[in-house]
This record gives sequence, C-alpha cells and structure tokens, in this order.
Amino acid sequence: MTAQTPPMLPFRDPQLPFAKRIDDLLSRLTLDEKAQFLHQFAPAVDRLGIAAFRTGQEALHGVAWMGPATVFPQAVGLGATWNTDLVRRVGDAVSKEVRAMRADDDRVGLNVWAPTVNLLRHPLWGRNEEGYSEDPKLTSAIATAYTHGLRGDHPTYWRTAPVLKHWLAHNNETDRATSSSSVRPRVLHEYDLRAFRETVEAGAVAGVMPAYNLVNGRPNHVGPYLREQLRTWTEEDLLVCSDAGAPSNLVDCEHYFDTHEEATAASLLAGVDSFTDHGTDSSQMVGRIKRAYEQGLLTEADIDTAVRRQLSVRFRLGEFDGFDEPGAHDTPEHRALAQEAAEQAVVLLRNDGVLPLAPDARLAVVGLLADECKLDWYSGTLIHRSTPLEGVYERFGADRVEFAEGVDRVRLRTSTGAFLHVPAADAGGEARGAEGALDPALLAGRTDLPPLTTDPTGTELALVDWGGGLLTLRAPDGRYLSVAEDGCVRASADQPGGWVVQETFRLEPHENGHLLRHVGTGRHVFVAADGVKVADENPEISEAPEIFELIIAERGADAVARAAAEADVVLVVAGNDPHLNGRETEDRTTLALPAHQERLLRAARTANPNTVLVLVSAYPYAVEPGALRAVLWTAHGGQAAGTALARVLAGDVSPAGRLPQTWYADDADLPDLLDYDVIGGRQTYLYYEGTPLFPFGHGLSYASFAYADLESRVGEGALHVSFTVTNTGDVTADEVAQLYTRAVDPSVPRPRRALAGHRRVTLTPGEKAALEFEVPLAELEFWDVAQGRPRLEPGPYDLLVGTSSEDVRLRTTVVLDGEPGRPRPVTERGLDGADFDEQSGAEIVDRTKTAGDAVTPAPDRTAELLYRACDFGPGVTEVTVTVAGEGTVEVALDGVPATAELSPRTPTPGPYDYVTLTAGITASGVHDVRLRLRGPLRLAHVGFSG
Repeated sequence: MTAQTPPMLPFRDPQLPFAKRIDDLLSRLTLDEKAQFLHQFAPAVDRLGIAAFRTGQEALHGVAWMGPATVFPQAVGLGATWNTDLVRRVGDAVSKEVRAMRADDDRVGLNVWAPTVNLLRHPLWGRNEEGYSEDPKLTSAIATAYTHGLRGDHPTYWRTAPVLKHWLAHNNETDRATSSSSVRPRVLHEYDLRAFRETVEAGAVAGVMPAYNLVNGRPNHVGPYLREQLRTWTEEDLLVCSDAGAPSNLVDCEHYFDTHEEATAASLLAGVDSFTDHGTDSSQMVGRIKRAYEQGLLTEADIDTAVRRQLSVRFRLGEFDGFDEPGAHDTPEHRALAQEAAEQAVVLLRNDGVLPLAPDARLAVVGLLADECKLDWYSGTLIHRSTPLEGVYERFGADRVEFAEGVDRVRLRTSTGAFLHVPAADAGGEARGAEGALDPALLAGRTDLPPLTTDPTGTELALVDWGGGLLTLRAPDGRYLSVAEDGCVRASADQPGGWVVQETFRLEPHENGHLLRHVGTGRHVFVAADGVKVADENPEISEAPEIFELIIAERGADAVARAAAEADVVLVVAGNDPHLNGRETEDRTTLALPAHQERLLRAARTANPNTVLVLVSAYPYAVEPGALRAVLWTAHGGQAAGTALARVLAGDVSPAGRLPQTWYADDADLPDLLDYDVIGGRQTYLYYEGTPLFPFGHGLSYASFAYADLESRVGEGALHVSFTVTNTGDVTADEVAQLYTRAVDPSVPRPRRALAGHRRVTLTPGEKAALEFEVPLAELEFWDVAQGRPRLEPGPYDLLVGTSSEDVRLRTTVVLDGEPGRPRPVTERGLDGADFDEQSGAEIVDRTKTAGDAVTPAPDRTAELLYRACDFGPGVTEVTVTVAGEGTVEVALDGVPATAELSPRTPTPGPYDYVTLTAGITASGVHDVRLRLRGPLRLAHVGFSG
C-alpha cells in the first residue's frame, strides 16, 4: 500500500478565487496568530507553512537601505521629466531589482513604500525631493506610471505591492508629529485628495501610509478619510501601513488618547492594518492589540478585517502559489535607463546661446557640487558613480578642464598654539550603509580609526558652510570629521549622513576665537590627553571647551576666480547636500542660495562673464539669473548624473525637463509653511498671482517648436482637444506640450489655470506631431460647499496650449452646460462651520475624535467666516449655534453689524462637549452670512428656524 497525499488546503488552491482562499486561511488562524500579523514584522506560522512577512521596503527612486542597487534620479527629478513612459520603465526596473535582491537577502521586502504623492505645495518643505510636483494632475500621472512599473505586468500576480506615502496634507517637517493641517473642504477635494485618488483608481496601488501630522485637528492615523474616501475608490483591499512610530505618537506626543490600547483600537477601526512601531520587536504592539480586544475596544471581526487586507496583498504577490520572478539587478539596461532618466530630468532655465558648449571650449568646472554624486535618505548604495566633473572630463577631455571645488582651506589652532591634526590611518572598508540595514538610522559611526589629536603644524581641512553656519570639515584624504558613540572626533565618514547627522559643526564666536559645537550631539569640542572629543552630557564632569582660532590658508572664492579667469566658459555647480539644511525632520528656512555658494558664484562671474550656473538640488532656489549666460537645474540625478549633465551641456541631448513646481523669486512670495489653504493663500501656480522667478512647466530647449491647428469639441462627458507641434529647429529634441484649462467667469475663486494634460514627444527637425487629449468634464468641477458635492459650473472655459503654465501658444474658449449654482438651503441644512466660502484667522479642528469638523479662531486671532448666498426662504426668527469651549459667536447678515451674539454661560467641560445656544434673528430671502468667533470656542454648526 502507498500513503495518500494529504489533500490541498483550500487557501493553497490556485484555482480558487483569492477571496475564498483568504476566508479559508483566516478561519485556520488563531486570534493570537492574527494579532501578530498586524505588526510590520509578521512572524511565520509554521503549522500552516506560512512564511514570515514584513511590510515596508523603501523604493522611492531605486531599492533603498539594502545595499548596492541602481540609483535613479530623485523623485522630484523624475517629476521633472514629465515622462510617464520613462517613469513606468524606472518603476519596472526597481521592482525587478527588488525581486533579484530578495533572492539573495530575504530581508528585502516585496511590499514597497513608494511612491510619495504628497504635493509640493511649499518649496521650503524638507522632503521636497520625495514628491513629484505641486500639481495634482502631474503628480498622479507620474505616480500612476511608477506604481504600474512596480506592480509589473503579470495578469494575476504583482511583482511588488506599492504603498503610497504620506496620507494626507503633509508638507512640513517642523513639528510634523503634532502640527495640524487646516484643510477646508474645497482644498481637500480639489487638491490634496486628488493626487491619491487618481493614482489609486488607476489600479496598481496596494495601499497607503498615513502621515505623522494631524488634519483638521485629528491624527491621520485615526482620520475618517481612510474609510470615507480612500476605500471607496477601488474594490481592491488596500493595506494601510502606519508610519514608523506613529501608533505610539497618538499617546506619547499628540496626547490624543489616554492609553495605547485606546489609540491602537481607534487606529484599527479607522483603517490602519499594519503597525510600524518599536522596530522588529512586535511584542508591544501585539500586546496593545490583545489588551484592546480584552477591554472590548476591538472585536475579532475588527482584527479579521485588517488581517484580510494584509493577506490580500500577500496573495497578489504570489506568496502562496510559488510565484517568484527571477528579477534583474544592475543590468546594462538598468544602467542605460538610469542615464536616460538623468538626461531627461535636466531643466534648462535660461540660455542666451552659450549652450550647447563649443566642442573646443576651455572649461572651468567649479563649485561645491562639481565633484559630488550625492545620495539622499531614500537612496540605495551606489554601484556606479558619475559626478559633473567626471562627466565633463569624459565628454570634453580632462586636458581642457580646470577644476576648483571652492572649499575654504583652514587649520584650527588651539589655545596652546597647537593645531588639530588628523592622524594617518587606513580608512578602508565599506561606506556606511553599504551592507544594507532594515533601519539605517541605527547604523553606528566608525570607532576603528584614531581620534584627532594636536601637533605643531596640524592638518589643513576643507571647510564648507552649507548655509546658516552649518559646517562640514573634511580631511585631505576625503574623510569627513565625525563623532561616534564614544564621543571622539575622527576623520571617518565618507559623506555626511545618517538619521542624526554626525558630520556637522558650528563655529561660535567666543572671546578672541571660536568654540566648535558638534551639531549632532549639541556639545562643544575639547582636547583631551587621548584625543579630540565632544564634551560629556554632564557639564559637571566635562572638560572646558577648546577655544579655536580659525586660520584660513585659502579662500574657496580665490581658487574659483583663478580657474574661471583662464576658461572660455565657467560652469558653477551649486546646490544642496540632501542630508543637510532641508531633509526629513528639517524644513528649510529660506530659498536663498547659501552664502558660501553665493560667494563662489560671484567670484566666477566677476572673473569671467561667460558663467553658467548648474543647480543640483532637491528643491528650488531664488537666484538672480540676469547676469548669467545660462542656468540649468537638475535634482540629484543618481548614479549617471554627471554623464547625463555633460551630454546635455555638449548638445548630445537637447534638454527637455520641465519644472514640476513654481520657482518663487523671494521668500516674501511664500505663504506660511503651515498654511495649507492653497486657495485662500493663493499658493502654487494654480492660484499664485505674482511674478515667479520661473513658472510651473518652464524649461527651454536647443530646438524651437511651432504650435498650430488647435481644435476642440465637447463630447459625452469629456472635452476633446487636438493640436499639432512642429520642430522648427535644426536638432532632434523632445518637447513637452502642455494643456491647461481655466474657468473664465467663475462664481468662486478658481485656478488661474490648471493642467489638464501633457505629452512629451521626440521630434526630428521639421517633424510634426498631432496630439490629442481627452479631458473628462469631471476634472473641471469644483467642490461646491453649498451642496457638499462636486459641481460643474456652466459657462465659458479657456483651453490654453503652450510650453509652460505662462508661455501660452494657442487658446480657444468652449462653453459648457453645467449645473447652475443654488443658494444654500439654510432652513433645511443650516451651515456646517467648516463649509465657509472665505475665512481669515480661523482653523479647522476635529468636531469629535472620530468624524466631523469644527472651526475655531487661530491662536490670538478673531475668526471671520463668510457663507455666501444663504436662502432664508419666507423668513426665520431664530438662530442656533452648536459650540464647545468658551467665547462668543457674532452673526451678521451681508455687511451690517452683528444681528445676534451668542456665548455659553460657562465654559463647556471639554472640547468635544457641545452645547446649543439660541438667539433671535430676523431674515428672509437670500443673504450672505458672516460669523465672527472670539475666544477658544469651537463652532460645529449653525441653524436657522422660525
């Protein structure tokens, strides 16, 4: 006799639908096993043959944190390509590298946390590099392309499972875990939700990650929009993964709940399915889930819902069917794609004819970024590397190029007359992070090298001021001064980096010299018998800080001027280090180029008028382009950045990148960083009424293009627009044709123009392309706060075709039939506080901890709220307000003084303890209602009756 093969368990049967298989597997898991599935690091279930699983592989522009991988341009650079086909191919390459790297290292996860679809509303946001654009249409187009590439093209199984970051209205690092974004309904629906919605609806998104911040007073991790909005956009089970540490933040720093059990239950009920907290230690989160269940805050069905969503992703990844694509890593195709992406990301901002460079030109390549290939927090480890200097050497010949970095060469003399000295050492070994780490924030600094000492001559150091007095000091062998856990100062880092950067210092004037403060620890440097160290945390036992005299051997501006004077053309390569002054956890304070780099630019320009500025940065700068022959911008372009830049400078490639966000001329043009009202604050190209330094969509070419033959017609549910573009230049080049719409006579503030479509096309000299666009009429709707839904307003709409949001080449007007506006039926519905048309001095806050909005005055402000066209019918005699807290509500009609004034007799017990107040009022017909709120009062609703 032979033993029978055990029957296949239904969840292993590939012939069954995923839903039935998930039902079967859920039924076989114990409550304890299901609770453990809800942590980022879900353990194996050996009795069922289920492997361990983790959420969260970073893959923003290549596989990050897990060692060597192909490094593509930063996300904002991919946005600057305006090329969805290219970005899809980049996503495809990244997902193949994920699969290939996982085959060698099972720490590499298939649930990728990418892309970031936060809109680049404010250019001082520290994480500007992670987003694609300030425009929701462009952002969703690029994000959709990237997610489709990450998903792969198998009809059933996903190569990787993309999770969008960071839900919702998240554009500040300042107080990011405790600040609240006040987002009015129109901004919510027309702006912040739109990029997420269109990407999710495109069908290649596995989930989202809520952001650290609060929206309208309520943490994103317990916000109602996950349920009310996100999950209504698709029939797929979306996996919602918390951001790292955010579950604990609900209690520890936001103080939104009293206990972690309440917070965990509220998050789960709101829609969070996977908790990223306490690193690989799942015990604390699992314990909270179990205690929440025991306290009756959760049911097993609630837990099952979250586990089902995770299992849905795992089934789609083919985990239970043996699906495992071989992948591909660092292939010739991926290397070529990295170069193509870097070339397409270059934006030519200004050019008076100096570019492309003459092939026999003598060049000076100068600047702090000239010989750098910078990485950011979400980069992989470079396998290949090309700096601007290396690219120019390769393309034009090293014998025709002079180089000056522009660092200040300094020595630091101590109070004894000795100088800081870098001992000779073998600094071999892998760069920090090269080996890969699930959490690179935990990587320690090197302690295997000798600390700095002092001697009579000292070591000449390269000093750079990255802005605001933030300095790096580099030894002659290229190693940066850094501080490890033992407090010793060593020349040990290949680059500044880490979650807490240990390679930055400040020189603080003191007596006749300077104190040297290490920024990472916040402590001053002193000289001990066994080497140079930072002071102890305990000042009572710490040595006195050393007073240094800064001896300047050579100023960087002098070296730049010498090199520039001998060249035909000077290339000044300026920009930022993505780990300093503008990064995750730290917003920028200004648009200005750091003073050190301004000095270098001024020195080059003074020595040689043929100066070209190349900005390599994660964000826009405010520069004065008038005295420059040409200006280019590229984000940090990844491994092929230098080669790509050189090919553009030489004319091998005509630049065709376009700005994905407005470049403002001055800090004074910017709104407050925490002002999320893009409509009221007139923010982004959609509403900004000033003159930008460079507008959204701007970018020049080495060719010229003619636009013609604009035609339009209104079809069923869509506008159909067509036109032609002809290359009238003498080189093959890409053009990015852009279509914008504008409501001509809107009843409410609408965008000055809004991107409706774009196309990047390659045209040979004389070649013509016919382009067609279909614009759904739904994209011309606005959120009507009077009706609480989107509405297409009837009337004329301009169609604008051109090369940027301001360079319009063709235009026509169409008249659309829509739904006329109606007065607010206030006798039936009253007024929800947050449904105002205009406001000043107000913030939107949470009406309850689970749902609803209220309005309150901003600190030390009086809130003014306007509700237009309120219909009181034949007449009302009474007004009621639903409020909490203490203060006063003044009610006025049209422009007359207050008609009614209402105040609680005593403050309510808490912010969610509402009372209803009543006063007399006489009104009939249609009037504007104006409310004025004074004091710490929350207004939820206004009603009219009688």
